[in-house]
Amino acid sequence: MAVLQKIRKRSGLLLLAIGFALLSFVVQDLFTKGFKSLSKDVGSINGKDIPFEEFRVKVANTEKSGQNGQPMSSIQAANQVWNQEVNIALLTAEFEKLGLRVGEKQILEVFKADPNIGQNQMFLNAAGKFDILKFKEYFKSNPEGIEMLKQREKDAELNAKFTIYNSLIKGSLYTTDAEGKLKYEMEANKVSFDFVSVPYSSIKDSDVKVTDAQIVDYMKTKEKKFKSEESRELDYVLIEDKPSAQDEADIKKNVDALLVSRVEYKDGKNDTIPSFGAVKNNADFVNANSDIPYDSTYIAKKDLPAEHAEKLFALAAGELYGPYMYNNHYCISKGLGRKAGAQVKASHILISWEGTKVPNKKEKRTKEQAKAKAEGLLAQALANPTMFMMLAMSNSDDSSAQQGGDLGYFGPGQMVKPFNDFAFNNPVGKIGLVETEFGYHIINVTDKQDAVRLATIAQKIEPSEATNDKVYTEATKFEMEAANKDFAALAKQMKLTVTPAVRVKAIDESFGAVGNQRQIVKWAFASDTNVGDVKRFEILNVGHVIAKLKKVNEKGLMTVEEARPQVEQILKNKMKADKIKTKLSGTSLAAIAAANKVTVLQAVDLTMENPAVPNAGFEPKVVGAAFSSAAGKVSAVIEGNAGVYVVVNKTTTKAPILKKHDEYVAKLKQQVTTYAGRVVNALKNEADIKDNRADFY
Repeated sequence: MAVLQKIRKRSGLLLLAIGFALLSFVVQDLFTKGFKSLSKDVGSINGKDIPFEEFRVKVANTEKSGQNGQPMSSIQAANQVWNQEVNIALLTAEFEKLGLRVGEKQILEVFKADPNIGQNQMFLNAAGKFDILKFKEYFKSNPEGIEMLKQREKDAELNAKFTIYNSLIKGSLYTTDAEGKLKYEMEANKVSFDFVSVPYSSIKDSDVKVTDAQIVDYMKTKEKKFKSEESRELDYVLIEDKPSAQDEADIKKNVDALLVSRVEYKDGKNDTIPSFGAVKNNADFVNANSDIPYDSTYIAKKDLPAEHAEKLFALAAGELYGPYMYNNHYCISKGLGRKAGAQVKASHILISWEGTKVPNKKEKRTKEQAKAKAEGLLAQALANPTMFMMLAMSNSDDSSAQQGGDLGYFGPGQMVKPFNDFAFNNPVGKIGLVETEFGYHIINVTDKQDAVRLATIAQKIEPSEATNDKVYTEATKFEMEAANKDFAALAKQMKLTVTPAVRVKAIDESFGAVGNQRQIVKWAFASDTNVGDVKRFEILNVGHVIAKLKKVNEKGLMTVEEARPQVEQILKNKMKADKIKTKLSGTSLAAIAAANKVTVLQAVDLTMENPAVPNAGFEPKVVGAAFSSAAGKVSAVIEGNAGVYVVVNKTTTKAPILKKHDEYVAKLKQQVTTYAGRVVNALKNEADIKDNRADFY
């Protein structure tokens, strides 16, 4: 009590000390990070700022709604919202430049195209069509929906403007008759020629060396193609949290012990614990000894572990199987009996009517009309059961129509009661009609399977506390020593593997094979993290990642290592071509071929549209040179895709002259229509975009 009294008397001083400690921590963090977190904007597009607070709300809403029914991380949501913001900002600026305007009619057309509005029962008339008056009346009588509508109007206005903008771009893309004529001639003009080819493969790659400087020089000639964002390269070692051989042996020992009875001293007396085989209350015994709770359901053979299914399905009541390994668990299973027809397979044809729970009905009908149609289909199915699949595909209102009505296997209670009762109370081959809240079902019982009930004890094989302590000690030791030693050499000494360098960008979430580890990426980009720094990260259910910042790549051209796979072979072929060219001189192809120990080859009736040279492949430069060469004369040396060539034009056959080239103009127009989709990327390439997302996420 005396100690507590002293603490109470000094509580003010204690709070003040804690306050100073927190303040110093915050101040130190601010200076360390250069006040980055004080920025109010998540980025800017052509000088227009995007406030973080507005951005954060959109990210939260996107993260909450997910994507295609799947959950979303904050980084995934931030990336999606960022892309939307950039696209909207760039397109809106273009709309303003062009003075695009849209009216109520165009906005309503966008609403109608939205299934949530255009197909909403509240806004449909008696003919099942969208009714503008109903739509407007609804919002007049529901003022709370006005704000929502205003927000939707903004999106609809933007979509309507984009439709006009897209149409303008497509309208500006046209194909001339001259282009159609060229297309015709490229398809129809033919050339035959003799040629000599010396492939690049005739010179070993090891005989030509491409320097880093040559790769950089090449990239500078195509800077847009090889531009790269700021990035970091990290080496890392993963020390996994995984069970040792001793851990596995201990789990197996625990499971084995359940096969025999044992005596325990409890409450002052010896108590006999029966074995799994002898126990009467299987549920309690399983729940007391298993990591997976007792399951009383009957299981079909197809749903049992594949490698153990035969033996498990054949277990007699009271018979044991195991221990066996399944899904990283040691298991023992006990047979509890078999049930005939526990799983049913059925197909159905659903005929719904207005007011049932089935969306997207193929046709509007009353209940009486639906019943008449269902009875007619039942008669057809009974008369010719083999037609059931086709009847379902062409008539059913259910999504299973695509599979001929097949619903697969299901257990008791998985279907609505009338459907369930028919399927389980009738033999295979029975076809009948039932009514549910979804409509009328013509049901075909196609198969039944027996199922077994098992009591299964499953203990997970996972690392023990001792193993976890050992892994932690090893990871900490590596982190401490790697700060002053060669990373790879130390890993080798400790019998660990250094993973090939991972390159990450500032807003990346994924980190190599480890998956989503935003914490590592943020550390790599922190202002106080320097090349050579090492840090350990504890990854739940995975282990420890010890990462080393290997390299900082500034924004600009790609790194040589990143570009080399794309560029090296191009430059090597150029160097090989220079060597080969010196040997391709002569007054005839025969002489050139003899000097290079190759043969003269022939190409017959090639076109520019299909410039496939025999024994060489796609070579448009070679075929183009053949067309432009004078007949009978040796051409200049041509650097192709696969080698270096010399050709002699034998004959050129010109296509007949056409008065119109409409067919070929039409072919080109089909290609041109896709060009409009490139406009947003073109706008991004020219825009001044500043991205500060990494400061906030």
